[in-house]
Amino acid sequence: MTDRALPGAVAALVLLVSPLCAGCASADEPSAPSAATASSTSSPAGPSSAAELEQLLLDQVPSGLPLVPDDELDPPAGEKTIDDVARYGDDAAEQRAVLEDYGYLRGWERFWRSGDRLTSVFLDQFEGTEGAGSYADDLARNDAEYYGGELDRRPADLPEGCVAMTRDDPAPARGLAGPAAFAWCASGAFTVSVAAVAGSPADARAELVAVTAAQLDRLP
Repeated sequence: MTDRALPGAVAALVLLVSPLCAGCASADEPSAPSAATASSTSSPAGPSSAAELEQLLLDQVPSGLPLVPDDELDPPAGEKTIDDVARYGDDAAEQRAVLEDYGYLRGWERFWRSGDRLTSVFLDQFEGTEGAGSYADDLARNDAEYYGGELDRRPADLPEGCVAMTRDDPAPARGLAGPAAFAWCASGAFTVSVAAVAGSPADARAELVAVTAAQLDRLP
């Protein structure tokens, strides 16, 4: 785990690849797609560089929380290459291989914070829709294990393709200073991961829904 503003966000990525690399996913849950599978379902042309991907990312959130400068976090937020994400774990080479199987291309992270209130958005781009969908699903499952929550795979207040989870109680050991809400969405060749920590479960959920909808609206 790192000293990132939302430590669990990084820890979840490490958890994501560990069971897949070890081949220990349960029989009724999908494992990481092969490289051929991840890129087999093509998607419309999208960003061809990190700078173009950044243009799709929200620069403010509906709640008005102030943006945290990327370089105030450790490791810094902002642009993420496949090697950046792979280095979150103990075996970077092994994790890079798993990310390649998903067809991972590039990502960008952004955080907003005021006191204990925190909102984060992770936007990742893949070679195809299947890899993006598998990544979002596996990340949701592993985050649920990490934070200790129940996944809602058909949330009525979020668009189709999103999975949600809430935690009504703070979890300081997991980096959550207050009630939190999470969403993981697949949209074409992109995944959107949003987390909101607020003073009440209702406020966290309201922020989550507004941010998720706003981010998805910016995607091609």
